[in-house]
Amino acid sequence: MNRLVFEIAKRRGNEARLSRLGLPETGLLERLAGRRVALVGNARSLAEKVQGAEIDAADIVIRLNAAPMPEPASHGRRTDWLAMSIPVPDEVIAARDPELLLWMTPKRKRMPWRVARASGFAMLPAARADALRAALGARPTTGMLAIDLLARSELAQARLYGFDFFASKSLSGGRGAADVPHDFAAERDRVAALIAADPRFTLA
Repeated sequence: MNRLVFEIAKRRGNEARLSRLGLPETGLLERLAGRRVALVGNARSLAEKVQGAEIDAADIVIRLNAAPMPEPASHGRRTDWLAMSIPVPDEVIAARDPELLLWMTPKRKRMPWRVARASGFAMLPAARADALRAALGARPTTGMLAIDLLARSELAQARLYGFDFFASKSLSGGRGAADVPHDFAAERDRVAALIAADPRFTLA
């Protein structure tokens, strides 16, 4: 797909054409099978912990959006997958150096060509976000979309770091819960239910 076709498909919301880009969801699930995953959220409270070495010991380290990493001791050093719902600057992507870029949000018009044409790229089907939005009653966060993807895989273990559901706000900015279009209580309850039902999942 060239850039002109890409831009037209974005403007028209042509999900069928855009879905041909990169690795399909089945490929993502195959890569997760049997692996130990560290999913690193952006809660400020993570900076107060010493979990960096534990994060880096996972088979796959997934970070979200701009993935702020104040200190290796708290956040680790590795980024294998970068899951994003916003256009992350090139310099941030270069610094994180992920092998795979995942576009999570169904808002395709935000998706940059430079991300979509990356050699390691995958796009979450819009239907996944639509289903979560219906279940939560609000737009799902990037982290919730990533957790949902992990739950549908055959991974061996998923440990969630930096998820306090906005209790300490985000390292990515100063907005409060009332300033963003998400229901953090609903996401907290959904994750708690997942952890109770699926022993593969733990909250660090």
